[in-house]
Amino acid sequence: MKVLMFGWEFPPFNSGGLGTACFGLTKGLANQNIEVTFVLPRRVDLNVDFLKIIYGDDENSIKKSYFVNSLLQAYSTSKEYEERLFNEKKDTIYGSNLFEEVERYGAIGEKIASSEEFDIIHAHDWLTYKAAISAKKVSGKYLVIHVHATEFDRGGGNNINQYVYDIEKRGMEEADKIIAVSNFTKQKIINHYGISSDKISIVHNAVEFENYAVEQMHELKKNKKIVLFLGRLTLQKGPDYFVSAAKKVLEFYPEVVFVVAGSGDMEHSIIKKVAEMGISDKFIFTGFLHGKDIKKAYHMADLYVMPSVSEPFGITPLEALTCGTPVLISNQSGVSEVLTHCLKTDFWDVDEMTNKIVSVLRYDELKNSLKNNGLQEVQKFDWNEPAIRCIDIYNKLLKDKK
Repeated sequence: MKVLMFGWEFPPFNSGGLGTACFGLTKGLANQNIEVTFVLPRRVDLNVDFLKIIYGDDENSIKKSYFVNSLLQAYSTSKEYEERLFNEKKDTIYGSNLFEEVERYGAIGEKIASSEEFDIIHAHDWLTYKAAISAKKVSGKYLVIHVHATEFDRGGGNNINQYVYDIEKRGMEEADKIIAVSNFTKQKIINHYGISSDKISIVHNAVEFENYAVEQMHELKKNKKIVLFLGRLTLQKGPDYFVSAAKKVLEFYPEVVFVVAGSGDMEHSIIKKVAEMGISDKFIFTGFLHGKDIKKAYHMADLYVMPSVSEPFGITPLEALTCGTPVLISNQSGVSEVLTHCLKTDFWDVDEMTNKIVSVLRYDELKNSLKNNGLQEVQKFDWNEPAIRCIDIYNKLLKDKK
């Protein structure tokens, strides 16, 4: 089977979990002998060896890769796009704003579909929907859209961008099948977009599991405990709740350092909030981390906290567990549906978040239990399983067509 897949980021050129999910899923599909032609919105330096890892052996590797020279990035806001545009060389031709880039990317779908052989179309999130719909129109093939997040997640339920919402809704209506990364996300699709439950299948994400060697610990580890936040500094991820909990934790356990790894539109306000609380000496802001630095951050931490306000799934807790780091996650996340050996709390319950952080810092028995059981549990989150689920969806659509 051949799949034409539309995305907009791919490791190591990714700014969030979507690229990680695309990597894992395409690798899982390749393991099942599915040939994927993956379309990216911009040219990036993906070397041949790296592509072989993603797409499998020579018989099932991608025959062609198409890239559109674009400034699109995952999780882009219009303002962020305009800032990147301003910083680029003046002789480079780009759309004048994010939405023009979406339209420009969408226009290539028909061209690619006309020149490629494939059995089904698979598109990831709103920036790809217009391209995928164009591909469906010219080819007559079934369209599967994969919803990793909605505008109601990115905006925390407020400040919804109507343009983005309209594209999302149209994509869902045009799709022959919708894949949601959690029941949490499925319910948002039903409630906010008016889509029938029967049209939506749930395929949970997974994680690339490796038996990581323990990295050398930072000097801080000699006499401090470390609590980690790793993610985009946006309303959706709840960094402000993390800071509020940190203030309370320090009242009970002062020998702790809070590491904030990530960047986003709330970065300056979060730094300011920490300063106003008088706890700047207890915080380290690393900025956005890549590759091995992410693994080092997990390994250093005594606890990883994901206090997301609205998290469709959340791969980072699984990544932390593969590094032997206990996790505390919000109930408002898709991963909380499938992960057992972790601590959970509502994102807004700062007192409960504080209690659970302090408990892990104080009681080694609790920390070691979460670590050992979590490490064992996370091994079941293999990308081959969601890949097989996707193939079942493909096959059912193709069977119905016959």
